[in-house]
Amino acid sequence: MKRSRLVMGPVLFHWDEDRKKDFYSRIADETDVDTVHVGEVVCAKRMPFFDKHLPDVIERLQRSGKEVILSTLALVMNEREVSQIRDIAQMPDIMIEANDISVVRLLAGQPHMIGPYINTYNEGTLSYFAEKGAKRIALPWELPMSSIAALCGAQTAAEIEVQVFGRMPLAISARCYSARAQGLHKDGCRYVCGDHLDGMDVETLDDTPFLAVNGLQTLSSHYVEMSDNIAQMQTAGVTAFRLSPHSLDMTRVSDLYRQVLARKTDPDELRHRLKEMRFPMDFANGFLHEAPGAEFRQTHAQQAE
Repeated sequence: MKRSRLVMGPVLFHWDEDRKKDFYSRIADETDVDTVHVGEVVCAKRMPFFDKHLPDVIERLQRSGKEVILSTLALVMNEREVSQIRDIAQMPDIMIEANDISVVRLLAGQPHMIGPYINTYNEGTLSYFAEKGAKRIALPWELPMSSIAALCGAQTAAEIEVQVFGRMPLAISARCYSARAQGLHKDGCRYVCGDHLDGMDVETLDDTPFLAVNGLQTLSSHYVEMSDNIAQMQTAGVTAFRLSPHSLDMTRVSDLYRQVLARKTDPDELRHRLKEMRFPMDFANGFLHEAPGAEFRQTHAQQAE
């Protein structure tokens, strides 16, 4: 069986510089991850904090043998951000991930990647992006397994990627939820989103976990966990499996998923190890089974040969 690509997605949260640099150093030196995403996806106001470190981070990751993808904003809102995206699109020697449909036009004709924030729901859309130069397409989180299989069967040259671990982005807005929760305006947010390493937990009035807030972004309270279905996805034609970074030890998380990809660890053992790192941790994979997204269905799908 061909080796599956293990991907470390972009950091969605506003971590401080030291934490972020340490994270990428450990991913470079201590993991068997094939591809690493860098760049800001959620809020353009965060970009100046880490952009100065990006050249060194990219060089270190590439020197360790990782493919590096530069992810871009999921919501491009003004001329300044459009200008930033234009500059990024012209960067040499690195593949760019488009997460806003407006960016696709800027990247047309050059190798690039389509991120999961762009709605690739059918074979026609998949083929269109592949014709424009997309080499890999990360599918949206809400697709069921039947749709994933259909898209894999579209016979395009583009690789198919699916996120198998981490909180699931649900929406992104021009409003900053983190600032509003502290009685602040977006323009004077004081970067309070950085107070919550994995997003600010939001509960219902009866104290049931509901959402997580990350600046402009809302995420699922539960953590996507799809190890039960990795073999099924490999058989269908998914070639890349994304982990979304969180504040737990992502080197251990990546090792566990590499073992599942190689059929050396059982999904039950993986979940046990994850809960050892962070308890409680509620899992979800409902969308994959055409059920409410917050549900978790343990399937023990038969291992592929």
